[in-house]
Amino acid sequence: MAHVLAGILVVWILMDLLDANRGNVVVGWFHSAADWLAGWSIGLFDVAGSTLQAILDYGIAAVVYVVIANIVASRAFARA
Repeated sequence: MAHVLAGILVVWILMDLLDANRGNVVVGWFHSAADWLAGWSIGLFDVAGSTLQAILDYGIAAVVYVVIANIVASRAFARA
């Protein structure tokens, strides 16, 4: 599940970097979902440059979700 969440964040990063049409319904959905998923990490670091800012804002959240999922999975399989 966490990989799906990280995937949503990565898709949004790509859409943002490629200047996707924000008026499009699909793009709007990914933007809303990514904002909700990464709400805690947006603005964590303030950098000059919109490209690096988008990668940091949403990429940190994606990495954290995957790392936590992998830790939980490894501990669950270790007990089995």
